[in-house]
Amino acid sequence: MTQKTRTALALAGEIRKGKCSVRETVQETLKKIRTLDGDVGAFLAVAPEEELLAKADSIQKRIDSGSLTGPLAGVPVAVKDNICTKGLATTCASRILENFIPPYSADAVERLEAAGALVIGKTNMDEFAMGSTTETSAFKVTRNPRNPEHVPGGSSGGSCAAVAAGEVLLALGSDTGGSIRQPSAFCGVTGLKPTYGTVSRYGLIAYASSLDQIGPVAGNVSDCAALLEIIAGHDPKDATSLQRRDCEFTAACVADIRGMKIGIPEAYLQEGLDPEVRQAILRAAETFRSLGAEVETFELPLTEYAIPAYYLIASAEASSNLARFDGVKYGYRSPEGEGLHEMYKRSRSEGFGPEVKRRIMLGSFVLSAGYYDAYYLKALRTRALIRESYTQAFRTYDLLLAPAYPTTAPKLGVSLDDPLKMYLGDIHTVSVNLAGLPAISIPCGADSRGLPIGMQLIGDAFMEKKILRAAFTYEQAAGTEAAEKKEA
Repeated sequence: MTQKTRTALALAGEIRKGKCSVRETVQETLKKIRTLDGDVGAFLAVAPEEELLAKADSIQKRIDSGSLTGPLAGVPVAVKDNICTKGLATTCASRILENFIPPYSADAVERLEAAGALVIGKTNMDEFAMGSTTETSAFKVTRNPRNPEHVPGGSSGGSCAAVAAGEVLLALGSDTGGSIRQPSAFCGVTGLKPTYGTVSRYGLIAYASSLDQIGPVAGNVSDCAALLEIIAGHDPKDATSLQRRDCEFTAACVADIRGMKIGIPEAYLQEGLDPEVRQAILRAAETFRSLGAEVETFELPLTEYAIPAYYLIASAEASSNLARFDGVKYGYRSPEGEGLHEMYKRSRSEGFGPEVKRRIMLGSFVLSAGYYDAYYLKALRTRALIRESYTQAFRTYDLLLAPAYPTTAPKLGVSLDDPLKMYLGDIHTVSVNLAGLPAISIPCGADSRGLPIGMQLIGDAFMEKKILRAAFTYEQAAGTEAAEKKEA
């Protein structure tokens, strides 16, 4: 069994049974990264081999002694480069943090290491998570492993590409407006955005604090659930962290959705949706019906206001959060310029890329005295109405089914020519973040060019188990159908 066809849970099981060692697993993973990443470009940094092997040996001893029994012990995990890792560079794919090495790790990373997983390296992303293609990275281009002429999506494109290429089996991403779900759809992997507050944001370098959430990326639903189970939990260091007692997510991976009611918002199937994506979503709906669920379309109000509300709120929060990068305490400082204000201007102008500057300027504008009420406060009111529209929908439906993105992955170099068009592409994902809801993206087919198509399953707050059960049921049915076609 090769690493590309293994599941992470199966690999951890082999390690526990002594069929392979943690050291061998790390060596195999590093070999794959060296072999494949030159073409994919998923990683910005890989941890030193000697350090990884020493950790592998330590984990192996704890597994052998029976003191470490976690379901993912010994499995390497890639981490998005906006999640702090002690002693390993964390740059947000930005020149302004090019040489930043955190003195601490994010809570999610600490939970991974406590469970016996190994952080193998840091993955490429859109600069400060601002983008939908991973092309705004200051350092390198990441390519879609399914077709290297196309983007992997963003902003967690490096994490999703690493999993899709088989370099790693698991990765962490962050989702502010679809940044896990959209690249998962483009790369044909599974990615989950948890309910806001389920995973601590401590150590996640903020883009938009009220929207950001760390989540898992994997090759299948069960691995995704197992990774989420490890990183979820209350953290006193994060004021937005929730006290939850229902984090046994792997138990939800049961193939049974009989009696479940699923709604498809009609607005998500209208103009702008690629016909092949639409057909894939409708085929998935038929699959759910055949598995015992009731599926129907319905009107979800305020959909057209999600994009403007999201970009106003996200840009306003980014303008505030990124003010800390001034060249004084850490990060890039311009060697030119005289005086404090000149140093500020030059450091930020040289350190930030065009997309980050664009969003900082928009955020500063909507927060200014003359426009705060007209734009920012109106966006906050709209956000509350959008959240209420979902509350109403979940009084009727257990889950919502939607595309993860209106199209499949565009070619490299196309999206940045028209930033507004790129923003509008987030229509199917941003509402989930505005409402703080959980959602998963799973593969549901491919277009005529062989590019993956992803669908979303959206649940009410704290209903991760429900979406995992539906996603697992669909995954099992799709796998059985594919196997039967292959045999035929």
